[in-house]
Amino acid sequence: MTAVTVTADKARFLRLALAADAVVTGGNGLAYLAFAGPVADLLGPDAGLLRGIGAFLLVYGVAVGLLATRRDLGQAGPRTVIALNAVWTLGSLAAVVTGALDFTTVGAIWAIAQAVTVAAFAELQIMGLRKARVS
Repeated sequence: MTAVTVTADKARFLRLALAADAVVTGGNGLAYLAFAGPVADLLGPDAGLLRGIGAFLLVYGVAVGLLATRRDLGQAGPRTVIALNAVWTLGSLAAVVTGALDFTTVGAIWAIAQAVTVAAFAELQIMGLRKARVS
């Protein structure tokens, strides 16, 4: 088995994709925490649930942001972010399709738009990881 590392010069695109993900995710988390009541009225899910999601997104955003600043990104961190982004995307779509979160029409559109955005971040991160690989 050959060890694969990610070098700093070749990881610029990956770092940018991770950093953008961190900013958008953290900002979304802050909005859910700060405006849970009005957001719940607009989107449908309970304000308490949105606060919990907001706290998770804020912590996740900070963690992804910290990963983006590491000198050696390695493979495990970016791959974990990509996997979690895929899970979020599928979970968001499943919540809309099943009606599990009682989304309003605006909420369903928001959840789908968010899923597409998160999937795009995952794809950019995959591209960045491929560009950053060296033997």
